[in-house]
Amino acid sequence: MKITWAVLWALLLPVAPAVVQAQFAYTTNGDAIVLNAYSGAGGDVTISNFVTDIGASAFAGWTSLTSATIPPSVASVGDSAFEGCTGLTNVTIPASVTSVGDSAFGGCAALSSATIPGNVNSQSVFWGCPMLQNATIADGVGSIAAFAFQFWSTLTNVTISGSVTNIGNHAFYRCTGLMSVGIPGSVISIGNSAFDGCASLESVTIGASVTNIGTNAFSSCNKLTTINVDPANAFFSSVAGVLFDVTAMTLTQYPGGLSGGYAIPAGVTNIGTYAFAYCGSLTSVAIPYGVISIGDLAFFECGSLADVTIPGSVVSIGEGAFGWTALTSVTIPPSTGSIGQSAFLGTGLTSVTIPAGVTNIGEGAFSGCAELTELTVDPANPVYDSVGGVLFDISQATLIQYPEGLSGSYVIPAGVTSIGDGAFSGCTLLTSVTMPGSVTSIGQSAFNGCTGLTSAAISGGVTSIGELAFSSCINLKRIMIPGSVNFIGDGAFQESTSLTNVYFEGNAPTGNNMNSIFYGDPYATVYYLPGTTGWAEFDANTGLTAVLWNPLIQTSDGNFGAQNSQFGFNITGTAGIPIVVEACTNLASPLWTPIQTNTLASGSWYFSEPLQTASPTRYYRVRSP
Repeated sequence: MKITWAVLWALLLPVAPAVVQAQFAYTTNGDAIVLNAYSGAGGDVTISNFVTDIGASAFAGWTSLTSATIPPSVASVGDSAFEGCTGLTNVTIPASVTSVGDSAFGGCAALSSATIPGNVNSQSVFWGCPMLQNATIADGVGSIAAFAFQFWSTLTNVTISGSVTNIGNHAFYRCTGLMSVGIPGSVISIGNSAFDGCASLESVTIGASVTNIGTNAFSSCNKLTTINVDPANAFFSSVAGVLFDVTAMTLTQYPGGLSGGYAIPAGVTNIGTYAFAYCGSLTSVAIPYGVISIGDLAFFECGSLADVTIPGSVVSIGEGAFGWTALTSVTIPPSTGSIGQSAFLGTGLTSVTIPAGVTNIGEGAFSGCAELTELTVDPANPVYDSVGGVLFDISQATLIQYPEGLSGSYVIPAGVTSIGDGAFSGCTLLTSVTMPGSVTSIGQSAFNGCTGLTSAAISGGVTSIGELAFSSCINLKRIMIPGSVNFIGDGAFQESTSLTNVYFEGNAPTGNNMNSIFYGDPYATVYYLPGTTGWAEFDANTGLTAVLWNPLIQTSDGNFGAQNSQFGFNITGTAGIPIVVEACTNLASPLWTPIQTNTLASGSWYFSEPLQTASPTRYYRVRSP
């Protein structure tokens, strides 16, 4: 049974200048006693030690509240419990508290320090507390929760008690003001990205008990120059401030605050995931012979890294390993068998030679390389080939990567059946592409971001167009989709903001998320041909209104033929459809020439041109613009 009751507490001190009063409203439910509301005068408030929970918004908006003492009987603090208490300067959350709600102390603008049990996920508890600089993890706490202090940019110092054994994933992620942190010897595990983005952190000492350091634990720490390790640690070691495993065979983390060149010590066999990532002042790296593996994102976004020599011992280059570095040239050694997805993304490479031993190249391995004009494959390679600097599989059936530095038009060679995922993605200098009839599929993001593309001739054999295939082609105004196409992926033409005319030659296609296909294309109109089906459903699923494109030359209405030295005829059809009238003189070898372009504004239009006396025979046809 729930009972609601209130207590009025008044204390009058003879020497005090004023009377301090506080009023609380409670709800009971079995053994639980919830403090639901406060209506006192503010100042320093002590919550009674029989309270088990502080309810949502219990003290919210009490700007006169300066401090609150929470007793160890409390297990939870509700959402917005102290939100907007702008006079609150400090708070201690006892270790008994296991749950603190969203915005519990949000907007407490004067709050400068807090003692918090680390088993509380306080991801958004202290939003809008610009003065909060110091945090203490209470003694007795065993674990700092994942995301506990994430994005606390004003936090400068943290004291972690000696009872803590685990620092969770992203626990101090992007605490950009954090200058120092004491990791006690009790800590066993430091989670993924635990201190990632702590841009003011200068040094870290790893204790003897640490057995696990997660991926990216100290990445993007731009002032970090030293990572020390207790010599008694059985899992990790430090060499000149750089973090390695205990055998010094795997380089785990290079401090982001170091600048200039670095020679990796002899004996290292593996460069770990994110090992050098975001080290913006790193300019060169000497990798010794013996290194077998360069991990995923190992040098990712090392924006000043312009000089790397990959030794002949390297077997694999991980995903994004050298992405967004300043490399302008690289030699991939014959020992290499695998190049990961986006491995050289966004670099300044101008040409690349794929050696014979490479049997795996991940999607977009060389995408974003705006200066790249040639991809060459060793003739002995059993998996890949190149034609005109373009990368194909060995059978030349799949076009894998078109170099982004090439400009102008491109005709895909006959025999190609598949345009791979991301094959032309980001090729901003490509202006037109023509596909042979052998092509049956266009992969995901195949032409994504081809901002210079104005013409794309999709061949009649294509059956599927992948997700985002022509997205963000901002200069593409017209597209003809052949009748063979039966599936179009999500967002296939989205954000192609100049697209105005979309012509379907066959039945309406299917898709998983039809309303995204032309998302962000404010001027697009879809046209379909007489006799095709599925357009009512297409309209319902896309939110567009497809228009019947049905122009017809009238030959028996009295206006067809020569009149007053002109030859002309009426064209009728759906009002508003665009048309082009073309003519030729020889159907055996037709050379169709556009004569006029117009719109059937009211459903009909009379076309005429001067009689062509030099041509005894003249043929006319109507097509879409």
